[in-house]
Amino acid sequence: MPSRKKPSGRTRVLVGGAVLAVAGAGVVGTVAASAADSTGAAPATVAVRPGKLTESRHLTLDAATKAAQAAVDAAEKDGRQVSVAVVDRDGNTLVTLRGDGAGPQSYASAERKAFTAVSWNASTSELTKRLEQAPNLKDIPGTLFLAGGAPVTAQGAPVAGIGVAGAPSGDLDERYAQAGAAALGR
Repeated sequence: MPSRKKPSGRTRVLVGGAVLAVAGAGVVGTVAASAADSTGAAPATVAVRPGKLTESRHLTLDAATKAAQAAVDAAEKDGRQVSVAVVDRDGNTLVTLRGDGAGPQSYASAERKAFTAVSWNASTSELTKRLEQAPNLKDIPGTLFLAGGAPVTAQGAPVAGIGVAGAPSGDLDERYAQAGAAALGR
């Protein structure tokens, strides 16, 4: 009886890949077929009517980077090591910079301060005062009610938030965040 040669690892991978490709093609065909209506035509796209949309503005990546760098530069000028985060209108992080020697906690704190500032379109130092009347505000996920966050606005509406963390005080953090915001006006 002739001995059977065991397939190589490469052969097994190629055969397995071919089997998966055939199975995947069957699934794709099934999904595409189920997306069609009873006449076999795919559903038509629907255009949204005018007046049913809102428009929002967002910082460009270049602008967010410029603001973050300006905040880090202001802190370094004072001999401070901080982290800076810039978030967009929706609270999504655009840029984070962690200065040389900034503490490990500063990175997440900067993001949360930026998120908090843009969410309420107010500096986080101002928002800490609001906690006296509404202490449950601090329980909202992702927020941090410590000084160091500054909102960025365009035509009166929030477009971004800048958060800074790592300086010895929230007042300094906020001063550096404001320096980042000011860089956008130049």
